[in-house]
Amino acid sequence: MAGSTTAERGERQQESSAALLVGRFRPGRRRTLVAVAGAAVVLGAATLWLLYGSPWLRVRQVTVSGTAVLTPAQVRAAADVPEGAPLISVDTADVEARLRRELPRVGTVEVVRSWPHEIGLKVIERTPVLIVRKGGKFVEVDAEGVRFATVSRAPKGVPALELHLSRPGSAAASLRRFDGKRLVREAVRVADALPAAVARGTRTVDVRSYDDISLELGDGRTVAWGSGERGAAKARTLVALMKASPGARHFDVSVPSAPASSRS
Repeated sequence: MAGSTTAERGERQQESSAALLVGRFRPGRRRTLVAVAGAAVVLGAATLWLLYGSPWLRVRQVTVSGTAVLTPAQVRAAADVPEGAPLISVDTADVEARLRRELPRVGTVEVVRSWPHEIGLKVIERTPVLIVRKGGKFVEVDAEGVRFATVSRAPKGVPALELHLSRPGSAAASLRRFDGKRLVREAVRVADALPAAVARGTRTVDVRSYDDISLELGDGRTVAWGSGERGAAKARTLVALMKASPGARHFDVSVPSAPASSRS
C-alpha cells in the first residue's frame, strides 16, 4: 500500500495545529485570562488610589537632624515640604536643591521618605576653617573655599585670613602668577591641614605670596608654613617640633623634612 503523499501529510499537520489552538483558547481559559487581566487593572487602580488619593499616606510630619548653627525650624521653612501632600509625590531632589539654594550653610542634605507619614531632612552644615573680615562683620569660609555665611561675631577657634598683597617684590610676582582667589584657596588649604589643637590657637593665617604663608598664634608664636602643599606632613612635623621645643617662639615647617625652631 502506497504511503501518504506530501500534500496529505501537510493537511494532517494543519488539522493538528488547529486542534491545538482550539484547545489552548477554550472558553474556560479565555474567561480565566479575562479575570486575571481585570484583577490586575483593579489592583493597579487601588494602588494608585492608595498612594495618591487616600488620606493614609500623606505628609504629616517633617523631621530635621544634624543641625548645629541652623535651627530645625529654619530648615523646615526653607525645605517647604507641603503638608498633606501624598508622600509619594514629594520631589526629594527638588527639596534638596531648594535647601542648598536657600541655606548656603547647608553643605549636604538627604531627603528621605519614612512611611506612612514622614519626610526626614538629614543635614550636614558647612564648617568654617577661615574667616575673612568684611567691614565690621566676618565671612565664614569652609574647606572647599566656599564663602557660605556672614556673621557679626567671629566663631571661636577659627583663624582670620590676612592678605598682605600690597607689598612690592614677592607679593607682586605672586599675583602675576596667581590671582587673589587662588591665594585665598591656598590659605584655606593651610587652615584645613592644621592640627586641631593648633587651629584652635591660631589667630591669623597671613598670606604674602603663594609659597609664603605663615601663622600667628594667639600667644604670639609664629609658624612659617610655606605653600599649601604637603599639608599633612607639615602638620605632623609642627606637632613634633612644638613638643620638642616648648620654649620656641618661631617654627619653620615650610620644608617638613628640614624643620627649624628658634626662641626669637
